[in-house]
Amino acid sequence: MDDDFEFPAAESNGMDMDDEMDAGNDMDLPVGNPILKVGEEKEIGKNGLTKKLLKEGEGWENPDSGDEVEVHYVGTLLDGTQFDSSRDRGTPFTFKLGQGQVIKGWDEGIKTMKKGEKALFTIPPGLAYGESGSPPKIPPNSTLQFEVELLSWISVKDICKDGGIFKKVLTEGEGWQNPKDLDEVLVKYEARLEDGAIVSKADGVEFTVKDGYFCPALSKAVKTMKKGEKVLLTVNPQYGFGEKGRPATSDELYVPPNATLQINLELVSWKTVSDVSNDQKILKKILKEGEGYERPDDGATVQVKLTGKLHDGTVFVKKGYDDEPFEFKIDEDQVIEGLDRTIKTMKKGEVALVTIQPEYAFGQSESPQDLAVVPGNSTLFYEVEMLSFVKEKESWEMNTEEKIAAAGKKKEEGNVWFRAGKYKRASKRYEKAVRFIDFDSNFNEEEKEKAKVLKVSCNLNNAACKLKLKDYKEAEKLCTRVLEIDGKNVKALYRRAQAYLNLVELELAEKDIKKALEIDPDNRDVKLEYKILKEKVKEYNRKDAQFYGSIFAKMNKLEQTKSASAPGRQGTVPMAIDRLRRLILRGGLSEKVLQTVALVRSERAKGSVIPARLSKLWLVSLLMIVIAVLIYVFYNKKPNPEEFNV
Repeated sequence: MDDDFEFPAAESNGMDMDDEMDAGNDMDLPVGNPILKVGEEKEIGKNGLTKKLLKEGEGWENPDSGDEVEVHYVGTLLDGTQFDSSRDRGTPFTFKLGQGQVIKGWDEGIKTMKKGEKALFTIPPGLAYGESGSPPKIPPNSTLQFEVELLSWISVKDICKDGGIFKKVLTEGEGWQNPKDLDEVLVKYEARLEDGAIVSKADGVEFTVKDGYFCPALSKAVKTMKKGEKVLLTVNPQYGFGEKGRPATSDELYVPPNATLQINLELVSWKTVSDVSNDQKILKKILKEGEGYERPDDGATVQVKLTGKLHDGTVFVKKGYDDEPFEFKIDEDQVIEGLDRTIKTMKKGEVALVTIQPEYAFGQSESPQDLAVVPGNSTLFYEVEMLSFVKEKESWEMNTEEKIAAAGKKKEEGNVWFRAGKYKRASKRYEKAVRFIDFDSNFNEEEKEKAKVLKVSCNLNNAACKLKLKDYKEAEKLCTRVLEIDGKNVKALYRRAQAYLNLVELELAEKDIKKALEIDPDNRDVKLEYKILKEKVKEYNRKDAQFYGSIFAKMNKLEQTKSASAPGRQGTVPMAIDRLRRLILRGGLSEKVLQTVALVRSERAKGSVIPARLSKLWLVSLLMIVIAVLIYVFYNKKPNPEEFNV
């Protein structure tokens, strides 16, 4: 073989005073959270509220709106007169923050505190009791001072941001991760009506998050929870059983229509399920977490235990359970694609259950295996344990001689896959080969020459792969890299011309073909490509004539109809239209429009960034069409004096 290929507000709790503490006015306050030292005082927001730090708190978290906070406080007037104190009563005061249960100054000030912090807040009348005061203890227009100690708080979150589910954290969970839609969670829960009647209960039930269980609120809530977390959910009807309610069953009570539920929920644990293929056709459920963070990559030698089953439980393969583990190399077509791709995501010691759809298994064909025949179109279920793996040696671990040898080996592997029609696998080998020798600063002159030859050959072969895979932009880039090394490489010019042709860059394609023919006038492949190019140009010109000819014929016909009732205008517009038609058709603008349209569509389909030169050509082409339309509209709308009565 050759070296390369040819191709809610709530009620106030009060503060043990005669009157309820007013929520104050409804103004919105810009809130700041100043960093203070003990004894330092700063303004919070821009409405006169100040905070003096008396004792530092713990950690970095602050309570948020909706949280249930517990505080001790002493309230005084500016002259020192005390009007209220929870310390004197010996009972901390509890309220919901940001729900209008206390004065505005409290809602805004306590949001800036940490657990255990003590601060002195000076609150102007506008954020306290205003002009009316709170007789008899608080006169009108009084500025108040509160010494507040934040003892603790219970987080209460509106998890759907629509008032449908409120979550109160009773016990904090472990770590930072939350279950995702595909994960299988194990929970305990107890659901009650507002009168306390238990309507459903489970001491351990497992379900997939996206499928849910009991009512929609459970799946919504678990996605916000950590392992071991316990919460109390207040569930409004839209996330419960709605307007219809739920009939009684043999195990569970009747839920009335529009019922609000109280649900105690504990997330015991969950099994992570990942979508390996990003189309939910290879799903991996982790049964046992692995060690460390490293995973095998393409070319790694792995040792595993695996058992494969059909949907009915029939075992069709079992390997690695004898004296020797099952060993194979990743991305060498030694196992089905679904297993290959999954094992690349596993850590040493990990055990996983893998569900593989037919597209990534044996497809529609029947396949005899070690212990049973796998019928066509079968979904397979594997339990896999990753025992160990050894990665291929990386380039930074090699000396220069080893790098060149490794590049040559990868190139030969790529050639084998290319012959087999496995262009993606071949492409990966060529790319890895080039990576081994991409930086040749430590190579001697002989090694540099060998590396240069390998780079040219691998990039050319990879370009052939990309053409087969219809990745024309990447093929063009690879050929350009070759031409930067060898500007007269006919194969690079030929393959780049093929890429340009498919990208509808006809002028660039013609330029490369002509240059290739100058170097090798008798090259049959290049001559054939030139013939294809000419046919394509003719095809675009023919489509041009049909497209624009149809437009201008309709414009002329319409103008002739209108001109019949306006003799003074006859002849002017048709002449303008005819001149514009000749300009566009003979000037080749239409060809450019159609070429750029086709290319822009292909680039958008691939999600690529549109090149600047293409954008300019696109805009110029559109501008010419707009000018054509404007000329037509101008002449068509120009008033005829004879049509008006002065």
